[in-house]
Formats: sequence, structure tokens, C-alpha cells
Amino acid sequence: MIDYDGKRFRKVLTDPAAHAPVALYRQQGDLVWAEFAGGDVRRGSLAGTRDPAGVISFSYSMVLDDGRVISGRSVNTPEVLADGRVRLHERWERYGADADSGVSCLEEVV
Repeated sequence: MIDYDGKRFRKVLTDPAAHAPVALYRQQGDLVWAEFAGGDVRRGSLAGTRDPAGVISFSYSMVLDDGRVISGRSVNTPEVLADGRVRLHERWERYGADADSGVSCLEEVV
């Protein structure tokens, strides 16, 4: 079973020179939460639950550098990589004026 407490994750980007927010995950039982910042994100947070398979379902909110406030939800399915790090396959949905949906990957930063 994956324990997310203390793990740091960053979105996998196609441009290695680009900057992405880094999130520090915390976990207590099935409760998972994180704070993140970086790139164009001034501050963000997420909170949700983890099922027995390690899948995390959460809601998130963030404030961008331009002042926009973004919120949404995501379901993250873990994959343990050959080097032991965790990759999260993320299906996300944003609400409001910036509504959108998609898939992305986050990888553990060691």
C-alpha cells in the first residue's frame, strides 16, 4: 500500500526547462492533502481520500500569478516506477470560467 505522507510530486512536462508547481503530500489514514506553489501558481491546496488501491480522489483550488482562482476535482491512479518512485495518472476537471478537463501525469520528486 502506498503511503503518500511526505512525498513530493510535480507534473510531468514536455519542456524540461519549464517550471511546474511542486506539491508536498500529507496523509493520515485515508485522508490525503497537499500544499503547492511554483510556475504560475502562487498558492494551491488539495484535499481528498485514498482508497485501498492507493487511488486518490480530491478537490483542489489554486491562485495563479494573474489573480485567477481555479478550482476542480481529480482522480489519481498510482503506478510504482522501476526506481521505486510513484507516478500518478491524473484525470482532472476544472470548474467555472476556466472550465476544462483532461489527463496528465505527476511524478514523485526525490
